[in-house]
Amino acid sequence: MKALRITLTALSLSAISSLALAAGNPLSVHVLNLENGLPSPGVNVTLEKYVGQNWQPLAQGVTNEQGRIGELFPDKQAMEAGQYRVVFKTGDYFKKAGRDTFFPEIPVIFEVKNVDQHYHIPLLLSPYGFSTYRGS
Repeated sequence: MKALRITLTALSLSAISSLALAAGNPLSVHVLNLENGLPSPGVNVTLEKYVGQNWQPLAQGVTNEQGRIGELFPDKQAMEAGQYRVVFKTGDYFKKAGRDTFFPEIPVIFEVKNVDQHYHIPLLLSPYGFSTYRGS
């Protein structure tokens, strides 16, 4: 029982620290591997904004040991309404793990309407499928 309480406390503190990291930044991502049930560290992620007829690069990052990037939006820039694209470079991730994949990149396009909200994009990943949604 004591071990369970310690584990739950650690998980709660981890979640709180992740929220604290994301509090000052309008965008975070999280990648989980559905095949093994574990976070996906080392996934390269890029952020782009749709400007005119082109995607303009804004930022890039690599998921940490929990499969997260808590602050993906550039520090010196204010988020504006519009369309954004987060691209998860999953091919490199699976190659490092010695696995094949059908999706070498997973682009997730989303629209920002309220710039005062935090946007969180979780990616549930497997070698031959994926799912995403707007997280909190």
